[in-house]
Amino acid sequence: MTGFPLEAIEKAPVAELRKLQLQRLQWSLHHAYENVPHYRRKFDAAGVKPEDCRTLADLPKFPFTTKADLRETYPFGMFAVPMDKVVRIHASSGTTGKPTVVGYTAKDIDTWTHVMARSIRAAGAEPGMKVHVAYGYGLFTGGLGAHYGAERLGLAVIPLGGGMTERQVQLIADFKPEIIMVTPSYMLAIADEMERQGLDPKQSSLKIGIFGAEPWTHEMRKQIEARTSLAAIDLYGLSEVMGPGVAQECIETKDGLTIWEDHFLPEIVDPETGEPMPEGEQGELVFTSLTKEALPIIRYRTRDLTRLMPGTARSMRRMEKITGRSDDMLIIRGVNVFPSQIEELILKQPELAPHYVLELSKDGPLDHLAVLVEMTPESDGWPEARKSTAAQTLQHNIKSLIGVSTDVRVVPISAIERSIGKAKRVIDKRPKA
Repeated sequence: MTGFPLEAIEKAPVAELRKLQLQRLQWSLHHAYENVPHYRRKFDAAGVKPEDCRTLADLPKFPFTTKADLRETYPFGMFAVPMDKVVRIHASSGTTGKPTVVGYTAKDIDTWTHVMARSIRAAGAEPGMKVHVAYGYGLFTGGLGAHYGAERLGLAVIPLGGGMTERQVQLIADFKPEIIMVTPSYMLAIADEMERQGLDPKQSSLKIGIFGAEPWTHEMRKQIEARTSLAAIDLYGLSEVMGPGVAQECIETKDGLTIWEDHFLPEIVDPETGEPMPEGEQGELVFTSLTKEALPIIRYRTRDLTRLMPGTARSMRRMEKITGRSDDMLIIRGVNVFPSQIEELILKQPELAPHYVLELSKDGPLDHLAVLVEMTPESDGWPEARKSTAAQTLQHNIKSLIGVSTDVRVVPISAIERSIGKAKRVIDKRPKA
């Protein structure tokens, strides 16, 4: 077990946790209503006031918040404190429109640091360990979130950031960190580079990989753990709710992510209707912040698909690993397809590498899906006939298990661009309407 003691709240009776959540939820609703005109308009339009929340079961009376609300109030319209109280601003990449902007007071930074330290500890960190941070620094919340949390624990931080893969490998070899924090797809690129340099990823000093910022499957975890010396542990967060550190898998159970429910209140709703779903059923994850000052977030629709489960390693509820998002879903000739479903089938074929991309195009009036995938280095020298058979096997499995016809193409090693942040899995070549 870890050398860092747990906080009392992590093992508190559920009734005590629910009482704390209600107090904090009532504060958060009042704080949002009184200080954010956009929230006041939305609450008034829905016919609810903060005082209508008498129990946790009253939360669904309140309206959802979505990315559209943050874009509509761009850049600072959702802030609940004056700018002289804001000490940090982060923003999303804005690749699909205006970026979403988030602000933090000094207390928010302290809270975020605290939940990240708790997360790193839950992943198995021990006193004296070194943490190699390969998440991007800057407006993206990953790098600084990981950095502050590791420092709070008293660990030695190596703040490398993303990219410079050769240098990442050199410094891992030289500095011998025990923990790496990075996207899972970039961890595979680092393992590839280790092998290219003649190093065995299994002989590395790294023992714990804390992976987040993109959905990844159980098959991807198996692949990473088989190739490296790592225990691959899942981390969840999103900038609108805080950043990384909203939920974390505990190393002793590795059975889903414990949500730090003293700061973030989860719900699961039907992605189509928005209606609350019974505990244990899969749907869209919704979060309400309980302690945030600069940007209180009320019933934020994350678009991530999961289900809630009772606590195991901690009193707090767990959520199942996120392997897809409702807005990642592709509809191909009437069939719903998630990239993670295809990834799972790729990783079940040992000759195929976890480097792939899905290309969408038009075949006349119909959508056409092509899967471009690399062979593993060991299989790359196979004759073309065997590569063709591997492609046909994947094509068959996608058709029979997902129900959609695809064109599978095996491409040369390194033909798929290696991501240094979130992996780009879908390329849409369809003509814009």
